[in-house]
Amino acid sequence: MDQETKIVRLSNGIRIAYVHVDSIVAHLGVTILAGSRYEEDHEEGLAHFLEHCIFKGTSKRRAFHVLSRLDSVGGELNAFTTKEEICIYASFMKEHLHRASDLISDIIQQATFPEKELIKEKEIVLDEINSYLDAPADRIFDEFEAQIFQNHPLGNNILGTKESVSGFTQQHLLEYVNKHFRAENMVISFVGSIPLNQLVRRLEKDFGTIQKGAGRPDPRTFENYRPSKKRSKEANFQAHVVIGSLAPGYRDDRRRGMTLLCNLLGGPALNARLILSIREKYGYSYNIEANYSPYADTGYWSVYFGTDQKYLKKTLSLVYRELRLLREKQLTPGQLKGAKDQLKGHLALSLENNSGLMQGLGKSLLLFDQIDTITEMYEEIDRITAEELQEIAQDYFDEAKISELIYEIS
Repeated sequence: MDQETKIVRLSNGIRIAYVHVDSIVAHLGVTILAGSRYEEDHEEGLAHFLEHCIFKGTSKRRAFHVLSRLDSVGGELNAFTTKEEICIYASFMKEHLHRASDLISDIIQQATFPEKELIKEKEIVLDEINSYLDAPADRIFDEFEAQIFQNHPLGNNILGTKESVSGFTQQHLLEYVNKHFRAENMVISFVGSIPLNQLVRRLEKDFGTIQKGAGRPDPRTFENYRPSKKRSKEANFQAHVVIGSLAPGYRDDRRRGMTLLCNLLGGPALNARLILSIREKYGYSYNIEANYSPYADTGYWSVYFGTDQKYLKKTLSLVYRELRLLREKQLTPGQLKGAKDQLKGHLALSLENNSGLMQGLGKSLLLFDQIDTITEMYEEIDRITAEELQEIAQDYFDEAKISELIYEIS
């Protein structure tokens, strides 16, 4: 888990993050600074739609051949879109590196976005939007982001709207690729046992011709956050609630402390404070969690729960009680050590997944131009003090700054 990450560059400046692991399976990904926050006002949902359509054919492959090239030898090709990046990646037996590298290079540089394929894919994305609208536990997070980041691209739904998706054309996609899929906006990450020099030769052949553009995009900074509280009546079986506020961004020194606080408050562990109180002690909620989503320049934290309508007020009161305790009472040395050990364990478990490791390497190199070892991450965690955590809680968990979104049962 503490393998050295080697960082090299192709002739056109594209950075490569390489980690050697002894495995017959390899993982290769290209992460591009082209997520939904870089869309123009008329492009809402375009990055996600592009992610769907980029597999629909290139100048030398039809859609069937794109989809079959790796699957026919037991590999996997996939992609995802976030607010800040698009990632296209593959997992494959290491002897098929040439297939994976050539295929990803082809779809990144030569995707043609045939109109007949776009028509079909629009229906799929519109069905995805309908599916999300039918899932209140998912929809509430997107609506909460729109509430937090009002009138800003970070508040837009990654999926877009039915109107925006219906209006996309081949030209929209080609222009977005031409604008964002440039050498300075992308990194390549690899985890596997292929020697670095062999990998670089292959990647130079496939990706070395990608041109540089006008420089990395400068996203519009979010300003003027105003806390708000909203309620709506929904035809659900449960009440759904999200509360939260702004939080440190990736480049803020307090981000590691905020991660520790949210993990302690409502992370995946069964002994998280909200789970012990609301689920185990009172039985008010089966699903309750705290999350922290950092972006380049800002971020937000949130607490989500679903509960019976009759427990809504009590559950909300208990959540605010736990936030107040973190503001008013420092962790004891034992509590602090326990919280740190738990977070370290979660980090270690996350790095056991080599595909996830490959994706994390790409994101770290793209955003920070560096990659921390697990030892360095542990050292950062160890430096966090109880005083620092209390200061973070007092700043970001201040009730006057918290927004609420509540779906009540109609």
